[in-house]
Amino acid sequence: MHEFEANDLKFLKLEYLILRQICYKDKMIKPPVCPINPHQIETHGDVRVDDYYWLNNREDAEVIKYLKAENDYSNSVMKDTESLQKRLYDEMLGRIKQDDSSVPYFLNGYWYYTVVQENKEYPVFCRKKDTLSNPEIVLLDVNVLAEGKSFCQIGGLSVSPDNKKLAYAVDFVSRRIYTIYIKDLETGEISTQTIAQTSGGATWANDNNTLFYTTKDSETLRSDKIFRYSIKTDKSTLVYHELDDTYNVYVRKTKSRQYLVISSHSTLTSEHQILAADNPEGSFTVFNKRERGIEHGIAHFNDSWYVLTNWEAPNFRLMQCGLMDTEKQHWKELVAHRPDTLLDGIELFNDFLVMEERHNALTHIRIRHISTGNEHYIKMDDPAYSCGTGTNPEFDSKILRFGYSSLTTPYSVFDYDMVTKEKELLKEQEVVGGYNKEEYVSERLFITARDGVDVPVSLVYKKGMVKDGKAPLLLYAYGSYGHSMDPHFSSYRLSLIDRGFIYAIAHIRGGEELGREWYESGKLLNKKNTFFDFIDCAKHLVKESYTSTKNLYAMGGSAGGLLMGAIINLEPKLWQGVVAQVPFVDVVTTMLDESIPLTTGEFDEWGNPKEETFYNYIKSYSPYDNVEAKDYPNMLVTTGLHDSQVQYWEPAKWVAKLRALKTDNNILLLKTEMDFGHGGASGRFERIKEIALDYAFLLKLQNIKE
Repeated sequence: MHEFEANDLKFLKLEYLILRQICYKDKMIKPPVCPINPHQIETHGDVRVDDYYWLNNREDAEVIKYLKAENDYSNSVMKDTESLQKRLYDEMLGRIKQDDSSVPYFLNGYWYYTVVQENKEYPVFCRKKDTLSNPEIVLLDVNVLAEGKSFCQIGGLSVSPDNKKLAYAVDFVSRRIYTIYIKDLETGEISTQTIAQTSGGATWANDNNTLFYTTKDSETLRSDKIFRYSIKTDKSTLVYHELDDTYNVYVRKTKSRQYLVISSHSTLTSEHQILAADNPEGSFTVFNKRERGIEHGIAHFNDSWYVLTNWEAPNFRLMQCGLMDTEKQHWKELVAHRPDTLLDGIELFNDFLVMEERHNALTHIRIRHISTGNEHYIKMDDPAYSCGTGTNPEFDSKILRFGYSSLTTPYSVFDYDMVTKEKELLKEQEVVGGYNKEEYVSERLFITARDGVDVPVSLVYKKGMVKDGKAPLLLYAYGSYGHSMDPHFSSYRLSLIDRGFIYAIAHIRGGEELGREWYESGKLLNKKNTFFDFIDCAKHLVKESYTSTKNLYAMGGSAGGLLMGAIINLEPKLWQGVVAQVPFVDVVTTMLDESIPLTTGEFDEWGNPKEETFYNYIKSYSPYDNVEAKDYPNMLVTTGLHDSQVQYWEPAKWVAKLRALKTDNNILLLKTEMDFGHGGASGRFERIKEIALDYAFLLKLQNIKE
């Protein structure tokens, strides 16, 4: 036997022993078995049996034990990716400029900006007086607040009109319930006076003594009450209580700084109350009485109110009225409704009206000179991109601050001269280590769904990709609440793309990418269009050889997690793997329980299952209710014990039921963050670990180990 043959044999034997050991270990790894405790729920004469209803109790030691067992199992299955996770984490962290600051903006005599520092998890909020050459003043160092805390989230910062006080809100639990603190910016002292159980924001009246804030119901977490707080007396007075449990409220100050506005919103309807900011003890007056189905946002400028509304205009139009005559019969049209374009927002200046629009599934910025009526659009360069106005706190300016990003262009901040039409790049997100956008390709497709509707899809991949079906493809979507998933750059995403992945966003119905009708056709009794659109986009990408079923992956979170649950029930064999982040999957039970946080405000999105028509329809697609004994794809499911938006027990029950019924040997993991909620970790580095886990799972399935 030749020497090289003998060595080869030794290596083969060694590889066999290692493989046998790995297989043996895998056999020893058993997923946890969730105890069954049948619970009957009868609705409209229909009886559902929920075997895992008992998981709905985060104070139960057995619940915590089960969640930890699932975490242990997930860790064991993913143990062979630990080095890969570390590599991914280091890669993604290494692309971030750790010492960085935001582009400053000027407000009321100060330049405001945010700083992040090397090896620090949290931002530092700063300002400089008059000019940027003056010394830096630290308003709030969140790193100091977060010392010794597993979670720290700032809900809002608000400086008093005289620049002497700072109101800020902090959540240390991850339930999106904030405590407001007041800091003296002259002495640096933080008052012992605090305001608990708030939604996070605080709005100053012009007397520098009075704060308005919103509180949350302790059980439902609905933002339902507005209070007025006096620093001098340390007392709060109830100003408004929103009794309709389908509405949430908040309070703000207009850009003109002349009015306080209380806004009540449901999914379909809005109402505002106004009060002069110089008169905080006064009474708020209703701007326009609520009418179901009529939404409107208001902005004050000079002697007028500007009203962005869907009244007789599904895609919204802009109206104007006087300061006192604010009911809709007094509104006069400034910008007409267009059936093919959504008017998404406005920005007012002395000489210009800026409009944010959505047309053909892309965002646009339209500028109108007020006195001449002349209009133009800011030119954008990429086939798939997103843009929007930035911080523009002053009326007396010809400069518009806006942000821009695409699948290949890092987030960029521009100042745009609305007179000369010249734009100045102030900052482009730096990708440390170098990034050449020319090495990547972005595409925009329109894919025909089963009912003949064209669905936009945005893609990005490494240049040189061959459409032979061999490339792994990750398809992402959301598709609810009219929330549009605009194409944007992510340096994290490069860790997938550089390993051969195609990343794609399906702009499915339920979002608002193609206008209001796009949203309406993906909600309530049209909700299944959302799922079918996603599936049809995936099948087209397979048909056109961008990928194949053995290389196709899906990802979505929250309502996008519901999407994940629906598509695996409908087309389980289409996907090699699915990542469902904080998924809303137990739709029927949740929507029947009005004590669960945020449920009542969701009726306009999903329907109220106490009505039989909606009950039957929701039940027909609810992921948890439609789990069957069949093969399912590989899955990673994530949740947070303190999630205020989607309660942890929904994904926990779903995974337990899938374990009990699925007929395959594919991977099924439940990862519960025991210290976090809906948005995941609060620190910028901890968040990367979560992304690294998601990506490692996909790469593991693709047998990519480096």
